[in-house]
Amino acid sequence: MDALYTAVATATHGREGRAVASDGKLDVQLAPPRELGGNGEGTNPEQLFAAGYAACFASALGAVGRQAKIDVSDAAVTGEVSIGKDGPGFALAVTLRIELPESVDAETGRKLVDQAHQVCPYSNATRGNIPVDLVIE
Repeated sequence: MDALYTAVATATHGREGRAVASDGKLDVQLAPPRELGGNGEGTNPEQLFAAGYAACFASALGAVGRQAKIDVSDAAVTGEVSIGKDGPGFALAVTLRIELPESVDAETGRKLVDQAHQVCPYSNATRGNIPVDLVIE
């Protein structure tokens, strides 16, 4: 792969620290959610992953829509990232909830979502590694 861009971020103190991007545009306090025994007073890696995957998938959907000459600019993608025990360690699972414009019929929408799933870098990175459910709402 020839990199077109490389994002750089540094996290300190794990889930109870801070994550900062090299350009300073991202600077977040990290804290485990209350559901995992934390105070919930910061963001967490699952939220960051959900936001990144949702944004990336929405961009991929826009790209395949433009290629097909179908306007999906009003689409919304909500990412849900779950974490749970998996043997001695932990695992992730993702659900992407895609809201398409009313002007896109169900069959066309499914085709566009499936195509976006083939070109989205997050989808390509997770494929075969964690379950990813695509739900069109």
